[in-house]
Amino acid sequence: MDTADIRNEISGRASGPVVQAGQVTGGVHIHHTAATGPPVPRQLPASPPRFTGRDRELRELDEIRSRTLVLTGQGGVGKTALALHWAHRVRDRFPDGQLYIDLAGFSGITPVEPGEALGLFLRSLGVAPERVPARLAEQAALYRSLTADKAMLILLDNAYSAAQVRVLLPSSQASTVVVTSRSRLVGLVPDGARLVPVPPLPTEGAMDLLASTVGEDRVEHERDRAEQLVDICGGLPIALCVAGARLATRPRLSVGRMTAALADEQRRLAGLSAVQAAFDVSYRSLEAQVATLYRRLGLHPGQDFGSGVAVAVTPDNTDEALDNLVEDNLIEEIDEDRYRFHDLLRLHARDRAAAEDTPQQQEATVLGILEWYLATAIAADLVVTPYRRRPFGYDFQTGPSPVPRFGSRDEALSWLDSERVNLMAAGRAALDRKWAELAWHLSDVMWPLLLYRKHYRDRLDIDHRGVTAAREWANTWAEAEMLKRLGRVLTVLGDHDEAEQRLRSAQDLFATERDTLGAAAAREYLALLYLETGRLTDAVDVFEELLTVHRELGAERNVALDLINLGLVLPKQRRAEEAVAKLSEAHEIFARLATTDPFNGARAMTALADAHRQAGDLGQARTWAERAAHAMTELGSTFGQAETHEVLAEIAVATGDRTTAIDHFQHALAIFESAFSARADSVRTRLRQLTEQ
Repeated sequence: MDTADIRNEISGRASGPVVQAGQVTGGVHIHHTAATGPPVPRQLPASPPRFTGRDRELRELDEIRSRTLVLTGQGGVGKTALALHWAHRVRDRFPDGQLYIDLAGFSGITPVEPGEALGLFLRSLGVAPERVPARLAEQAALYRSLTADKAMLILLDNAYSAAQVRVLLPSSQASTVVVTSRSRLVGLVPDGARLVPVPPLPTEGAMDLLASTVGEDRVEHERDRAEQLVDICGGLPIALCVAGARLATRPRLSVGRMTAALADEQRRLAGLSAVQAAFDVSYRSLEAQVATLYRRLGLHPGQDFGSGVAVAVTPDNTDEALDNLVEDNLIEEIDEDRYRFHDLLRLHARDRAAAEDTPQQQEATVLGILEWYLATAIAADLVVTPYRRRPFGYDFQTGPSPVPRFGSRDEALSWLDSERVNLMAAGRAALDRKWAELAWHLSDVMWPLLLYRKHYRDRLDIDHRGVTAAREWANTWAEAEMLKRLGRVLTVLGDHDEAEQRLRSAQDLFATERDTLGAAAAREYLALLYLETGRLTDAVDVFEELLTVHRELGAERNVALDLINLGLVLPKQRRAEEAVAKLSEAHEIFARLATTDPFNGARAMTALADAHRQAGDLGQARTWAERAAHAMTELGSTFGQAETHEVLAEIAVATGDRTTAIDHFQHALAIFESAFSARADSVRTRLRQLTEQ
């Protein structure tokens, strides 16, 4: 069934590259994963290359003895540049690293929610995606616990409100938080925050900034005109940088002529701000195609973007056009092939789109962007989960744009993870525009990422949006599918009553659609709910029922998954020999499906090893455990390796080899702890029992 890999979900498997060291223990050679703990986060963006005129503010920041510093000032005044420059100067005082996030408070897009920011920080601190709590209060509590003894520097850029910031304040007295905002955020003062006003640059500082962009000789040659330019720009670094970039890329353009153009622009539109004038002058100097790309990229729903989606906006000479926008300081290249707007420039680009493009052109641009994300995510989905059911496709409305080709599951998953925030923003944008079918597909296509990397908080949002989109689309099957997924994630998060309600609704809707496989999938999730709530007999009854249904339908992979589920439950009822038979059949099926679903084949081997152990056949148990350990290592599944360590440890206990058992339990514990898995508790208990003997 399309919602397969059930045990994967229960265990919260974490996959990724592993550091291996061969070790022989008790005659068993497996690869151990080195558990060195999460890396120290170093998230500060680069210090601005041209920074000047802030000696007074830097001295003030150095002298303040507060754990929370709030830099406030108008848009474009250079708050972020000041924060970054100072943060890089003092970062060595914070040995536990730095965290950074752009909260998008005044960016023209939806501000980052506190829960989304906390999730990012928790993952940066080493919490596996599946262990990040879905509820804000639990996220905040875990964040406080993880930061309690750390000396960290945390930069919260472009904050919208005190509430957005407050939950991101760490509990440690040794940490410092720097906040930038256009608002004064006086609500943080009772929390001990100090407000640091950031005014426009003084004339000399502004002149230095201009000279660093266009060259000192050029500024000195037309010093009076340069001072006029600085004055027109109001000492605002964003305006100076845009004006300076135009001068730097046009060596024959005089400072005087640029100054006159800005003055004319302000006179032409009375009341026009210095920033707006600088942006308009630079914009009008762009070639037509570059200008089109600029204003239409402003309609992108997320904070940053790659060149791939830019091709969907303007397909010709896109790389060259992006280079031109970077050179003119109209967009920023933040990483290789990764770009973003300053929030004021994004708003300017959207204003130009509203002024120069028809509503139909703007709608077509947004649709093209969203459909590019869907098309690329579909390509990734087909690589990661080629076996899942797809009853219907999506009829693309915009012209085909090139999408990446993914050579492996890891590559496809990495793309989905790196674009997770943009894919979610695309789904929200589609639903906001009443494109319900597109919104549903943008929820559906994220299934591979949610299956392998979990992101439970995001999954709640995605599945709820999928249900809403399906209902607006009036597609019963689509609604059933999303209700089923929502029921599963609610089960994992412990909302068992609501989960059962959603799953029963999904089952009824699938039945309405005469979809036997869909109804069986909802029943399977109900069985897992029974299992997790201790209703073993009910769970076994449903798994047996599903096995019969899937055999009748000839759904081989589903049969194998049912057999694994039974093989995991039956030993709990002292029916280990029955479990061995069912798991042996599951392994035979997955051996035939090794190309499309190798992970479940490895799961079957691990479960088979443990069933043999509980049936008393320790030789077979060890053989299957060795094979499972090798397979999980080849797959790069650290969580799967931890499970094989557990089985090998219990085999060693049964043979009286206490030393080997402790070794395996310690390796399993290291992996579970590094993933913040609840499984660590049971392993810790077994270790304590062995070491106290």
